[in-house]
Amino acid sequence: MLKDAADFFKEETARIITHARDYANQAGRPYIYLQSAHTHATEESKEHMAREIAERDGIEQGLVCILSVLENCRSFDVVGNYKTHRKEVVSRQRRCLHLYWYFVDPLFGWMHVRIQTWAPYTIQVYINGREQLCQRLENQSIPFQRSKNKIVTVADFPAAAALSEQLNHTEWAKFLQRKAVMVNPLLDDIAQAKFGEYYWVIDQAEYATDILFESRDALEHILDDLMTASIIGFNAEDVMYFLGRKPHHAFTGEVIIDHKKRHQGRRIKFRLNRNSIKIYDHLNVLRIETTINNPADFKILHSANGESGDKSVDRWYPMRKGVSNFWRYAQVARAANARLIDALANAPLKSDASEALDSICRSHEVAGRHVAAFNPVLVKTVSLFSAVLSGEFAINGFRNRDLRQKLYPNPPNNKAEAIRRTHRVSRLIGKLRGHHLIAKVKNSRLYRVTARGVSSMWPAIRFRKLDFPELFNHAQTFAR
Repeated sequence: MLKDAADFFKEETARIITHARDYANQAGRPYIYLQSAHTHATEESKEHMAREIAERDGIEQGLVCILSVLENCRSFDVVGNYKTHRKEVVSRQRRCLHLYWYFVDPLFGWMHVRIQTWAPYTIQVYINGREQLCQRLENQSIPFQRSKNKIVTVADFPAAAALSEQLNHTEWAKFLQRKAVMVNPLLDDIAQAKFGEYYWVIDQAEYATDILFESRDALEHILDDLMTASIIGFNAEDVMYFLGRKPHHAFTGEVIIDHKKRHQGRRIKFRLNRNSIKIYDHLNVLRIETTINNPADFKILHSANGESGDKSVDRWYPMRKGVSNFWRYAQVARAANARLIDALANAPLKSDASEALDSICRSHEVAGRHVAAFNPVLVKTVSLFSAVLSGEFAINGFRNRDLRQKLYPNPPNNKAEAIRRTHRVSRLIGKLRGHHLIAKVKNSRLYRVTARGVSSMWPAIRFRKLDFPELFNHAQTFAR
């Protein structure tokens, strides 16, 4: 009866808490009630407490501890409806006890399971891929060094990469269900009530690509240039292409680029709606990390019945949160990381900037044809370079009409003006090709930026947008 729901759920909650206490006692591990929430902001996080306990007691495998704390949650409640004069079940925010099971898994390393002790008994499982990688490296006796959740040195890079890839092909439903059986003693009763098992989804996924430098000094040598290129060189369209989206006139989302500098290092984040990609440094590691909160922004290929109903047709659908899509999460995030890395790979370094600028400031001949020099100070030159380096051209390249739309956002007044624009852009493309800044894609009308083009055009953009205004301001100050 609904009038007895409160007492019933209290008894079920007591069963979950008693089970946790008994499990901890049998394992000889502590069960600790926390008087208040412990987060990283308070510098007394639950994670930090659990790791201190593991280090103190020398726990290398199995349960470390169980922490309980009152936290907000989405749950059910029974209330009276004054119109119908009946009790109803409603969903609402409330506070209830949550249990955090910290343990060292033989396969995934350090992890924790969080269970809500009031209906509907939601479970969250936190797994760190770097913990899993460290566990596997230790099992295979491959030497490595780590700092927090980053590996700073490893003896065998190919082996480490292969071990990392194994995480993407885990049978998650079976593994997660075993953890649910461990922390929730009510599963048999729930199954008898015909509510089924847990439906496992990916609440948040982070995919990181770490670039290891020989030393911190080697990273510091280029870090300023990489950060500057990320701030002044990329725009909203670049961010959209990093995260696999094409600009569209009906797009109503939000694109944000922000930069923060802390004592741990620097971080630049590119955010598109609820998904993001960021760059930050730690010791000798430069990490590029994609975070997926809204998978519907990406597509996944599924088979569906055709119109006749007897043939299956492969179609692209918005990606959902089910754990069966974990491999696709990794695929799209790895591609996003790669696009950003490719964009940064040829970012101009201060030591090469003068030579790169000199190369485009000189006229020369190619196959008997005169190629005029560029003037990198002119606004129209920088506008051309910015248009060519636009992120939307990074994947498929660009045609004459694509570049024309960038340089001339307003439509032509007449047909003659349209023809003049087409011819002028053709001459500019020829000039860019003459300096080997772009190259034609074979058997197509597409052009792509070359590595020389990126390293030559970036300094001109930086000089015009950043260095020149700063030097000019200093000159004005000195003159006064």
